[in-house]
Amino acid sequence: MGQEDAVSFEGQLHRDKKPKDRILDLISRQFYWLRKLTDELHWSFVSSVVILYGINQGMSLGMSRISTQYYMKDEQKLQPSEAQVYFGIIQLPWVVKPLWGLLTDTLPILGYRRRPYFILGGFIGVVAMLSLSINQNLHLAFALLCLMAGSAGVAIADVTIDACVTENSISHPSLASDMQSLCGLSSSVGQLIGYAISGVLVHLIGSKGVFGVLSIPAGLVILVGMMTREAHVHNVAYKRASQKFMDAGKSMWMALKCENVWRPCIYMYISLALSLHIHEGMFYWYTDAKDGPSFSKEMVGSISSVGAVGSLLGVLLYQNAFKNHPFRGVLFWTQLLYGASGLVDLILVSRVNLKFGIPDYVVVVSDAAFSHMIGRLKWMPLLVLSSKLCPSGIEGTFFALLMSIDHIGMLTASWGGGLLLHAFNVTRTQFDNLWIVIVIRSILRVLPVFILFLIPSSDPNASILPTEMLKSKKADDMLENQSMEMAPLVSSVDQHLVDT
Repeated sequence: MGQEDAVSFEGQLHRDKKPKDRILDLISRQFYWLRKLTDELHWSFVSSVVILYGINQGMSLGMSRISTQYYMKDEQKLQPSEAQVYFGIIQLPWVVKPLWGLLTDTLPILGYRRRPYFILGGFIGVVAMLSLSINQNLHLAFALLCLMAGSAGVAIADVTIDACVTENSISHPSLASDMQSLCGLSSSVGQLIGYAISGVLVHLIGSKGVFGVLSIPAGLVILVGMMTREAHVHNVAYKRASQKFMDAGKSMWMALKCENVWRPCIYMYISLALSLHIHEGMFYWYTDAKDGPSFSKEMVGSISSVGAVGSLLGVLLYQNAFKNHPFRGVLFWTQLLYGASGLVDLILVSRVNLKFGIPDYVVVVSDAAFSHMIGRLKWMPLLVLSSKLCPSGIEGTFFALLMSIDHIGMLTASWGGGLLLHAFNVTRTQFDNLWIVIVIRSILRVLPVFILFLIPSSDPNASILPTEMLKSKKADDMLENQSMEMAPLVSSVDQHLVDT
């Protein structure tokens, strides 16, 4: 009874606190939480997570997205259809993400499996961003190569920090959820900051100047490689690396032949491939169309930041309301809503909103928040489903393979959107047929509901794979130290945000 009185008294004290005191208390709890993680996991690891997820992925994602759009439009003078196709090419390094993971796990450099790959990823990023920033009148092919190199640098660092987080989750299982929260919080805050300041920076120093600024986060990745604590591996058996590659490849092929695996994979690819990306067509219309809204660089950045908030709301909504619902039901309604959300662009292009006195900016911001929220609600079940399709022993590598399949779907959507813009003659100055492109895209978004039978109808909390594929295997038969188990979901979620 005394304990209940104590709890009641504490609750009364919390209610009696002023709003200012509550905010200070909340902030102090976060600092205490960070100190706890630092004491248990070492300050170098916590700093590395904040730098990699918060700055190199989160903040850089927002800044690079907006600066690349303006760079392709103003510096390279590309048509919307061309820019859309090239955006897909820039993301190619993420398609081969399993390769980076296998390299960090099976091919140590100078006796280290993590530090050299951080340094390599950071070095590639610094050189790529400085090359874009310094060189005048850069040829398009070389510019694309630099942008791809920058993307590869982030992807390599991403896979490596994923492995570090996994290793610490194994050695400190009680802190696994705290580490995921740290990753998610760092990425979300960094992303919001990046999108919020991107437009202002492009306005002040230009898109090439922003590329120069982006060399700083890449340089911090090199610093992470230098300060990472890692045991030196002696007597590295490089001859076994090729055998491990072969073993992993055979295991993944065997898993893909399972009906419970390949059916959802087909759905995920088709669902993403049919969600055609026409972002560049809309971006050019926002900024260049004579009868368009003529948004400033600052406004474009703020729109993207609101979209990031909508994505975060989508994650919270799924976790708190839909995570226990069957996959088919959630995907059915989100797919329909996703198609409907695309029609908001039709309202803008047809200028119907102005007839009712609704400003363009209000419509665009509302659309960004809603469409990104729905897009994330559609993505989360697929992400959870992917984690359940990973056989024992090759969890991390197979999860990375599934994410690669998803990235191929996004790449198809980007190229398909570019071809659609080109087919209907949507150019830098011609937007008469943009409304047709919007309608076609919205219809295609709905079509995946007709192949939902490929998705399991079972309880989302139940196992999907056959029992024999869930039996434990020794990690040494596949990958060393299980260091590439299922990567933190935040990495895949953030990368998907770029394409929604």
